[in-house]
Amino acid sequence: MTKNMTEGSPAKLIFLFTLPLLAGNIMQQLFAFVDTLVVGRFLGVDALAAVGSAGPLMFLMLGFIIGFASGLSIYTGQRFGARDERGVRQSAAACIVLSAAASILFTLLGSCILYPFLVLMQTPPEIIEGAYSFIILIYGGVSAFVFIQLGANIVRALGDSKGPMIIQAVGLGLNCIFEPIAIGLFHWGISGAALATIAAQICGNILFFFYIRRYVPQLHVTRADFCVPFSVYKKHLAVALPMGFQGSIIAIGAIILQVVLNGLGPEAVASYAASQRIESIAMMPMMSFGIAIAAYTAQNYGAKNPRRIIEGVRKCAYMSIAFSFFAGALLITFGGDIMRLFVGAGHEDVISYGKMYLTVNGVTYWILSLLFIFRYTLQGLGQSVVPTIAGVMELLMRAGAAIFLCGWLGFLGACLANPMAWTGSCIPLAIAYFWTRRQLVKARGIEELRAG
Repeated sequence: MTKNMTEGSPAKLIFLFTLPLLAGNIMQQLFAFVDTLVVGRFLGVDALAAVGSAGPLMFLMLGFIIGFASGLSIYTGQRFGARDERGVRQSAAACIVLSAAASILFTLLGSCILYPFLVLMQTPPEIIEGAYSFIILIYGGVSAFVFIQLGANIVRALGDSKGPMIIQAVGLGLNCIFEPIAIGLFHWGISGAALATIAAQICGNILFFFYIRRYVPQLHVTRADFCVPFSVYKKHLAVALPMGFQGSIIAIGAIILQVVLNGLGPEAVASYAASQRIESIAMMPMMSFGIAIAAYTAQNYGAKNPRRIIEGVRKCAYMSIAFSFFAGALLITFGGDIMRLFVGAGHEDVISYGKMYLTVNGVTYWILSLLFIFRYTLQGLGQSVVPTIAGVMELLMRAGAAIFLCGWLGFLGACLANPMAWTGSCIPLAIAYFWTRRQLVKARGIEELRAG
């Protein structure tokens, strides 16, 4: 159900919005977690390394999709905050059209570049075919990923985080059923893992359609709603494209790092893949608070209430930093035990690498928590330039770590890539946020003086 976030206690609203959002995001990340776990346990370390090698190319696609879908929903949230019902429906219609176009482009592009990219990434010969069989199917089903992200983001923009959580829980359950069947019963190997994930995403899309039809009347678009001025599409793309490219830019840094990792051997690749899956779940509290503040900011910006935005950002940052210390402590303490779930006994090198990665990254999660708060606040305000610059900084820092530190420090250099990237990205975002905050307060003060 939709929720007006322009009234009531900011801290309470954000926290209650974040809880189901967190649960839903964790479940979404568990898709990849289950993929990695089942592949590692059923098909072995080489298969795990193959999925890990394909990971950056999957991140390249998903990074753009997540950013693009989030950007599309910003305008929807602003129209909802402004009490513009027709504007909300027109925004939803524009989101559907633009998402369909993005799906087609990604499918066509993926079929052309994936194998050459795997070769360019110096993927080891023993795993390249497995990596390709996995990623080509994922790109073939890209529309399922696009529309489930759109459904989740556009519903959240209207203040409803419970519905997406429930749907993501069902999707995860289906994935946990489909994957062992595809791999263990039908013996489809790595391809089975990809097909199971796509099938679960398709089911999630169907559920989103029926959920919106029943519980979110604000998004019941008609044929007339699709007849929108080109300016509406421009407003959506002005935010969505930079946010999408930002996600892809970050992914390019991951690809460069993967090239270096491939040279360290299958054990390092497998360990990095498993560690990232574990970390992706641990990071969800920080990301969820970021997504929550984006929806909160968009609605209050549409309602022209900057002081409420500032109060919400401050309190959201306190909560997110607290979660970051908790998540970091858990991974530092239990990281090795969790790694054993993926590879079992007899792979101590893989487990040792994983413990190193989780420890180095865990102590710097507080930086990541601030990065998410600043980035998503600016995006909720409709700003895209600085977040894109921050994405470029993240690319440069991660690439620098890959090129220089991995040569000097080996796997430890790869572990340091994330903290360096987060720091480089957080600095311009923090500067932009505090400057924007000052401008919003100043502009509001002038309006109040004129009204008085």
